[in-house]
Amino acid sequence: MTSKLNVSYRSCEEMIRSSNFYSGLKLLPSNKRKALSVVYAFMRHCDDISDNSGPILEKERQFDITKKWLEQDIQGERIVHSIIPSLQDIVKNYGIPIQYFFQVITGTKMDLTKSRYQTFEELTNYCYHVASTVGLICIHIFGFREPKAKQHAIACGIAFQLTNILRDISEDLERNRVYIPIEDLRRFNYTIEDLNNKIVDHRFKALMAFQVDRARKYFLEAQSLIKLIERSSRPAFWSMLESYNTLLKYIEEREYDVLNNRIKLSTKDKLRIVLHSLLHW
Repeated sequence: MTSKLNVSYRSCEEMIRSSNFYSGLKLLPSNKRKALSVVYAFMRHCDDISDNSGPILEKERQFDITKKWLEQDIQGERIVHSIIPSLQDIVKNYGIPIQYFFQVITGTKMDLTKSRYQTFEELTNYCYHVASTVGLICIHIFGFREPKAKQHAIACGIAFQLTNILRDISEDLERNRVYIPIEDLRRFNYTIEDLNNKIVDHRFKALMAFQVDRARKYFLEAQSLIKLIERSSRPAFWSMLESYNTLLKYIEEREYDVLNNRIKLSTKDKLRIVLHSLLHW
């Protein structure tokens, strides 16, 4: 492995240490763990472009540059960013279709111009681009044979993203983003103004219970993926599923008040999940 490639992998591994996934990823064989750190670094790069302050035109330019990295540098023409050598490496070694990375860019780019979703169908399209595509990338690293694994990976991405949306409602409001579909707000007679005022009443709790139930349906489908990936990947993947299921459980236990409480995993939670995955998978 060249020194440039080593440096690229190390920079990606440093980035993922702050992720909730890190403790679970340590359950993977080192080559798969390193590969997933590259995927995380790419996602982080795209999220940073979208979330950072600055003119939309400049952010669009940064996304266009990122796309050119993929179009040109993945084919070995030119290196312009530290993550590119390792990204080239995992695409080649794991046979990851390059269009999945294009779709991640498309999804994160949506946040520049779209801050409301009228229907769940619209939201599902967003979730597919920012999360299901990541699931599809990951199963190439995890290893799979049966085509139906792809459908379960898509469901897993939607489950994870719906959970993120529920956990991060307050944080997203600060960026003037509301991911809960407008049709659902109307269904429970709740408004965006109510969200901004952090009103947690029977309407909000019913709305949140509806969203949690929806996410759980996708988790149920995602669980079928466990036995469709290589055995060495199962403990890490199970730990990811359990981490997000635990977040949903905490949302319920706090009576859905995500507007005044930050929902997160404790160190004890992470240790419990890792130990359970080691013992059962």
